[in-house]
Amino acid sequence: MSRFEISIHDTMAPLEQEWRSLEALSFNSLHQGYDWCAAWAQAHDSELQVVRGALDGELLFILPLEFVPGRLFNTARFVGAPHSNLNTGLFAADALTLPRNDFADRLARELTHRLRHKVDLVALEKTPLAWRGTASPFANLPGIKNQNSSFQLPLFSSFERTLAQVNAKRRRKKMRISERRLEALGGYDYVIAQDPCEARSLLDVFFRQKATRFAALGLPDVFQGAPTRTFFHAVAGSCGAADERLLELNAIRLKGEHGGRIVAVASLSRKADHVICQFGSIDQELAGDASPGELLFYRMIQRLCGEGAALFDFGVGDQPYKRSWCTVETPLRDIVLPLTVRGRFAAGYHRALVQAKVAIKANRAAYSFFQRVRSRKRKTDRQTGEIDSE
Repeated sequence: MSRFEISIHDTMAPLEQEWRSLEALSFNSLHQGYDWCAAWAQAHDSELQVVRGALDGELLFILPLEFVPGRLFNTARFVGAPHSNLNTGLFAADALTLPRNDFADRLARELTHRLRHKVDLVALEKTPLAWRGTASPFANLPGIKNQNSSFQLPLFSSFERTLAQVNAKRRRKKMRISERRLEALGGYDYVIAQDPCEARSLLDVFFRQKATRFAALGLPDVFQGAPTRTFFHAVAGSCGAADERLLELNAIRLKGEHGGRIVAVASLSRKADHVICQFGSIDQELAGDASPGELLFYRMIQRLCGEGAALFDFGVGDQPYKRSWCTVETPLRDIVLPLTVRGRFAAGYHRALVQAKVAIKANRAAYSFFQRVRSRKRKTDRQTGEIDSE
C-alpha cells in the first residue's frame, strides 16, 4: 500500500515554494493562494494549522487552515473562510486521480490523529463537488449542502455573444436607462484603480456605502472589524502570482455637479481566466434609482471579454441580480469532520443550523418574517447601546 502522511505547520514561509506550485493549477481556488492567505493571517494574527499531505514522499495537497477557539469546541477552518467565495484546497494533479473513498478515509484518520489534541472539528465550508470540470477530492468526506450556491456567467471573446446568454436586448435597454439617469446628474466615468493608493480609497468608499446599507437592513456589518479591513487594505491593488491583481477596485464616478462622487464600487479577483466579484456596493442616496451597480457589472464584463477571461463569478449568495446575469449555478458543500466527542456534537449543531437556514430560505414568507425580526432586533440593540463596536 502507498504511504500517505500529513504534517502540520504553524507558519507558511517554509511551504511557500510548494504552495505556489499548487496555487498555479487552474482547478485550485484563488482563495487558498499564498498571498491571499498570508495577508489574512497577518491581519488577524491567525494561529495557523496548515496541513501538508504527501503520498510516497511526493507532495499531494496543502490545506491552509486556521485555529478558531470557541467556548464549547475548537474549530480548524480554511484561512479567511468568512470572506471567501469558493474553497477547493490546494491539490496536485495526481490527487485528482486517487480513489475518493480511500483518500477520504486516510485524510480523516490522519487529521484525527494529528489535530484531536487541540481541534474538535474541521470545518471546510463552501467547497464544490466539482469545479471547472474537475471532481473534488473532498467529495467523499462527510458534509452537508451549504444554504447558498455560487453563480457564474461564462465569458466569450465577443461581448455580443456573452450578452446573448442573458437576453442581450433587455440588458442593453437597462444600461441605456441607467446611463440616461446618470447623464441627468452630470454624466459618469467607469474607473479602475491604477495603484494601491487609489484602490484603498475606493475600498474605503465601499466600507462606508456597505455600512449604510447594512444599517438600513438591520444587519450586522461583516466588514466592520479592524482586522478584516486591514486585510482588504493589504490586498487591494496588490499583485499575486503571474502579476494578477488580488483585489482590483472598479467604480462608477460621477462628473458635473457631483463630480468625483462614487456611486458604485465592486472588487474583482482574478486567477488565470477566472474572475470573482468579491463584493459590491452603491450610493443609494444619490443614484439608487439609476442602478449604478448593474451598470458597473455591465462595464466590467464588457472589458473582461476582451481580456481573455472565460468565467465571471458573482460569488456566494442567491440574489435576483445574480440570477439575471448568470447561466451557471454551482452548489457548495460544508464538510464537517469531527475529531473528538465534542466535535460530533459540534458537527450535529452545524448540520442542524445549515438545514434550518435552507428551510427558511426556501420559504419566502418565513424568510421575510425572519429578516423583519432580525432588522427590528438590530435597531433595538443600537438604540439601547447593546451592540459593541470592534
